[in-house]
Amino acid sequence: MTDHRRDTTDTPLDERARRYYREHAGRLRALAYRMLGSRAEAEDVVQDTWLRWAEVDEHPIAHPAAYLSRVATRLCLDRLGSAATRHEHYVGVWLPEPLIDDDMASQWSPGPETQAEFAQDVSLAFMLALERLSPLERAAFLLHDVFDMDFDEIGRHLERSPAACRQLAHRARQHVKADAPRRAVDDGEGQRLFEAFCAAVTRFDVDALARVLSEDAVMLADGGGKVSAVPRPLHGGALIAKTFIGFARLPDSRGWRLIPARINGLPGCLVVDDLEGGRLVQTVALAPSDTAPGRIGAVYIQRNPDKLGSVARGVDAM
Repeated sequence: MTDHRRDTTDTPLDERARRYYREHAGRLRALAYRMLGSRAEAEDVVQDTWLRWAEVDEHPIAHPAAYLSRVATRLCLDRLGSAATRHEHYVGVWLPEPLIDDDMASQWSPGPETQAEFAQDVSLAFMLALERLSPLERAAFLLHDVFDMDFDEIGRHLERSPAACRQLAHRARQHVKADAPRRAVDDGEGQRLFEAFCAAVTRFDVDALARVLSEDAVMLADGGGKVSAVPRPLHGGALIAKTFIGFARLPDSRGWRLIPARINGLPGCLVVDDLEGGRLVQTVALAPSDTAPGRIGAVYIQRNPDKLGSVARGVDAM
């Protein structure tokens, strides 16, 4: 005889938590990552937002998504205040925590219903452009241009007038479009760039790598003061090629292996050290040149071990 008694182990709070993570967490995570540039901090914001949501009566709240976005935005702004101080003392170049591969990046998307111009953009140029905005500019721009929110609602989020929020978003949009011109990378182009880059590096061929890079290429490497990295942006394809191959020739690099991957939507690779059990050493993302078609215009290297933890766990599972 079948037992049709209902399982009563779940509490209303359990069901509410499942609904929160199913319906809202993805959007809040996408917002927080773009605000903070950190996967770990974005997850903390999602968790902290849930803790606040669990303490309120949701029934009088007509628009839970807007309410939760407001809570998450304020949490991000609080973190950005303390982050500004941390960044003043950050050693070397700052880059965001990487997102790896299309499937993983999709977990940090605002959602399929969002069709705004910048909605799916988590490119490193875009994230760096956001980093150069003030916290309020960043919030107003993201909420309007990425998350399709009107300025009346943004004003309630930021405790500013709609007109002030419109001006914040306008200034931010101008900076973003100037600093991060939108250049789509199709799979074929990305594959060609990576293969040429990889062939030059594995042969330690400085001249070949220089030919892959544009003359005005830039390389940014984030070591966070935890590991060695070029301390400032490096300009010029020839200099970048010489420096990169120089690092690749070091004895400590002899066990390195390149695993193709997409880093924040860009072609690139994970660099693992097979002599240390496949330890993740760094991620490398390659952005196409805006001035020299078919060549690489920017190389982004994430070496800070504090920002590689989530990626490393993914490598361990491969």
